[in-house]
Amino acid sequence: MAKKPMTKSQIVSHFAEKFEISKKMASAIIDEVAALAVSETKKTGSFTLPGIGKLVLVKRKARMGRNPGTGEVIKIAAKTVVKMRIAKAAKEAIVPPKK
Repeated sequence: MAKKPMTKSQIVSHFAEKFEISKKMASAIIDEVAALAVSETKKTGSFTLPGIGKLVLVKRKARMGRNPGTGEVIKIAAKTVVKMRIAKAAKEAIVPPKK
């Protein structure tokens, strides 16, 4: 069975211990990185977190789809979505490539 992912408070505690700073300061740093990622992605369309990945705005075109319940053909409107592209180094560290 898989372990549960870390909560924000566990991440804050980890950073506070690792860098010998207060939990309040560690929490402020994490909040600021998140706010910076959101604002830069809105402004420029992408934000890179080195070693982790890149947040990217993607514009999807309008298309035709099907209602899975009735099979009726419907029009799906164009929209903008946010995607996370994982860095190659992070991906290979988590899931080693097959040889």
